Amino acid sequence: MSEHSEHSEYSERDVHREVTELQGKSATAARLFDIRRIIGGLFAIYGIIVTIAGITASDADLDKAEGVNINLWTGLAMLALGLSFLTWLRLRPTPPPLDADRLPEEPEQKKG
Repeated sequence: MSEHSEHSEYSERDVHREVTELQGKSATAARLFDIRRIIGGLFAIYGIIVTIAGITASDADLDKAEGVNINLWTGLAMLALGLSFLTWLRLRPTPPPLDADRLPEEPEQKKG
């Protein structure tokens, strides 16, 4: 049989600590890259830009759109959509992943 040095072996406590750290990093990454955050942020930023373009629209721009300030209304709609996604994220955050030790057990089926 081969001998293992003390440095190459991990105790159960060391393995548990590393797994816990990785689970924490995974949960943080899941919250950071939540699609609602990305979509909401992009729509909010683009909404602000387009709204500013609508506020600063010239009379010639308004004449092209038959008197409707399309940039202003589109920008406000995009801003509202982006803020709704970010609000949704705030109200219903991403749940942390379940540990394998704490998975809910399936109920036993009754035998007839």
